[in-house]
Amino acid sequence: MRIIIVGGGKTGAALAVALTDEGHDVTVIEQDGDRLQSICANSDILGICGNGMNYSSLTEADIKDADILIAVTGSDEQNLLCCLFAKKTGHCSTIARVRNPIFLKENMFIREQIGLSMIINPELAAATEMSRLLRFPSAIEINTFAKGRLEQLTFKIPRGSVLDGKNLNHVRNKIESNLLFCSVQREGKFYIPSGNFELRAGDKASIIIEPMVAQKFFRKIGIETHAVKSAMLVGGGTMAYYLAQQLLHFGIHVKIIEIDSARCQELAEKLPDALVIQGDATDKELLLEEGLETTQAFVAITGFDEENILLSLYAREISDAKVITKINRIAFDSVIEKLELDSVIYPRHITAEYILQYVRAKQNAVGNNVENLYKLNEDEVEALEFKIGEKAPVVGIPLQDLPLKDNLLVCGINRQGKIRIPRGSDTIQPGDTVIVVTGQKKLDDVGDILKKS
Repeated sequence: MRIIIVGGGKTGAALAVALTDEGHDVTVIEQDGDRLQSICANSDILGICGNGMNYSSLTEADIKDADILIAVTGSDEQNLLCCLFAKKTGHCSTIARVRNPIFLKENMFIREQIGLSMIINPELAAATEMSRLLRFPSAIEINTFAKGRLEQLTFKIPRGSVLDGKNLNHVRNKIESNLLFCSVQREGKFYIPSGNFELRAGDKASIIIEPMVAQKFFRKIGIETHAVKSAMLVGGGTMAYYLAQQLLHFGIHVKIIEIDSARCQELAEKLPDALVIQGDATDKELLLEEGLETTQAFVAITGFDEENILLSLYAREISDAKVITKINRIAFDSVIEKLELDSVIYPRHITAEYILQYVRAKQNAVGNNVENLYKLNEDEVEALEFKIGEKAPVVGIPLQDLPLKDNLLVCGINRQGKIRIPRGSDTIQPGDTVIVVTGQKKLDDVGDILKKS
């Protein structure tokens, strides 16, 4: 597909690389020449130095033959106008990044009036993911499938756990049958495990499970699952506002520390039930005075990655809080992994997942669309949810008889709202949605899970 990205910031650059890796023809329109050169230097990406609201720039990018335009500049208004001009000039689908809470209530109206295919709000999406983690703090990562009826939970197996040294068949037969271990990360390596795979303390294990069953399973293996009752948010930006809104809705006590006095006043007015403190969060004495040692959750969401990392490490050292760290820019994933920061949120990765999901669904003409897509284990593994059409090649055949590709698991079946963790004798039917976890890349259609004859 031909895809135009307007805006070459962190999100635009990440999208350009991800979509190019998926095999699409990508053109980036960016006004900063140095930034554009950096994006195009190491990838097969066409760069145009210009403004996405400029007709000549859109024409140079061949807007009339483009399939999708994605606007991710730093301005919501510019993103919306780029999409409007693209719809008037060409016949492509359009996606806009819109971050300002002012536009949130007008989401549907804006989509209809401008003809947008999708509005992406990275701050809201990241805040929603953080909120889920704080309501289930034992998890490092949580992704949802089947409209929330199934979850993919990643957790670290603690020392002394009943899971240590047990194979997956034992876990399913003796501890909990209604789950499936879909991936395991161990010492930098990733596995799609079979039933004989033996778990060890220190593994980061991902399971597919129903939310209510998850509570019971974690109690059985001795891991605390209760939602936090108090949270300290460091940084008072848009993401903090969205997150505080969600946490307050669930009855969680919220304290926000923000250095800018004008922003503090604004947050205090918009979030009257939250406690807003004006101060520098890098001041250890301030953190201690405000109860860092006793808070149940600590969320570092300032605008500086280095500050977020250092604050999170300090919080882990002096408290038992659930710690969440936002990282926007730093690309040293292997180093960050060794720091054991608990849960790390990358807003630009969340944005890329949403857009990749849309792109894969759009290029599929068979009707077995990608409903959900998540990148797991540092992009080594993908979890996908497919909608099954009438002519899908997997329909009606027991799973044990399907020639599935290696390094792939069918982890869940949603049939008219009824969830099944599948066994070998189960079949997939038209209308189902099916969750697949795989080390294979670029699966666009459910038929791609089968070996080619």
